[in-house]
Amino acid sequence: MVIDVGLGILLVVIGIALLGAELAHPGALLFIPGTILLVAGFLYLFFPTYLLDSAIGPLAVIAGAAIATVVEMFYYRWVAPTHNPLSTTSVGLVGMDGIVVAEVIPDTLKGKVRIKSEVWSARAPFRIPVGTRVKVVQGEGVSVAVEPVEPPRAG
Repeated sequence: MVIDVGLGILLVVIGIALLGAELAHPGALLFIPGTILLVAGFLYLFFPTYLLDSAIGPLAVIAGAAIATVVEMFYYRWVAPTHNPLSTTSVGLVGMDGIVVAEVIPDTLKGKVRIKSEVWSARAPFRIPVGTRVKVVQGEGVSVAVEPVEPPRAG
């Protein structure tokens, strides 16, 4: 049997490259193919008869893939951030506090409120001046209905 050492080294190098890419950019799902290529490359280089002439080699590659699958599941649970969805809807803002950054004028969408780091068009049945803390009471489309957190002072 003729063994091409270059092929074994190529398999190992590509496997390491895929594992490195996965560590650099988690979520690319390169852990499993990287592990398979790494196991196959090492078997090809160090135990070519087991890989090519027996059932042990393919079983070792399959075992490496199974182990890589289990490791990848735990790895992604560990690195996956737990956060709110990246898209925000106006309905999802109901109950949140914000601050008026452009005066809210009745029957218009000229008013603007900052809620967390986003600015939304705001509406209310009465004027609400800039700087007033408000609570979102309803969301519809790209605007929110707000009311002051503290009632305006008579004066």
